[in-house]
Amino acid sequence: MISLSQVRKDYSSEVAIGPVDLQIPAGGITALVGPNGAGKSTLLTMIGRLLGIDSGTIEIAGYDVATTASKDLARIVSILRQENHFITRLTVRQLVGFGRFPYSKGRLTVADEEIVSRAIDFLDLGDLEGRYLDQLSGGQRQRAYVAMVLAQDTEFVLLDEPLNNLDMRHSVQMMQHLHRAAAELGRTIVIVLHDINFAGHYADRICAVKDGRVVEFGTPDEIFTDDVLTRVFETPVRVIEGPAGPLAVYY
Repeated sequence: MISLSQVRKDYSSEVAIGPVDLQIPAGGITALVGPNGAGKSTLLTMIGRLLGIDSGTIEIAGYDVATTASKDLARIVSILRQENHFITRLTVRQLVGFGRFPYSKGRLTVADEEIVSRAIDFLDLGDLEGRYLDQLSGGQRQRAYVAMVLAQDTEFVLLDEPLNNLDMRHSVQMMQHLHRAAAELGRTIVIVLHDINFAGHYADRICAVKDGRVVEFGTPDEIFTDDVLTRVFETPVRVIEGPAGPLAVYY
């Protein structure tokens, strides 16, 4: 479980995140949704300790994020930010191998190599593992970064807008991969999404963030109502029944 208690981040007298009280159960996919500038990515990076908090506590699987040693935290939670730029020219396999650093410190063992291979195969990157990142399409590169995170072999995985710059086909494929990772590998995935319909179709829980606070938390069935989505996004939203479940229509 990921637990946030009275978590707050102050930027100015007018801009702040929190206070946030939130309990994210273990297992499945939890999607963070909300308007631009709502604080979704900030909340995720605070959970992953890439950004400090000004007050409150965050715990992951009972470990205090603020005080747990980095080497121990890296075996519990992995995080992928929006900005992923490696200056060094790397192949896909070399990149995915970085996910094993908390265990190998750069010296991959046979067991590490097996885990890297499994992550590459899981994301269907076997034919690309010898290619350099700058030779890949945006969708292929994004899959490589997610494979790196999965190779870290943590129960909790935090992903900040992994669908960024992906077209519809590759976005669907990415969400299918993540759904499989949660179901087949037992990962707890917390993901920032802009497309509410991807959240509704693939997530087990939806956390709506607005003005730096959690305003709604529940199952897709609980969140996917005209009133809730209209209130969260401050624009008229109508939920209709689509061929694969409810769809949010906005215009």
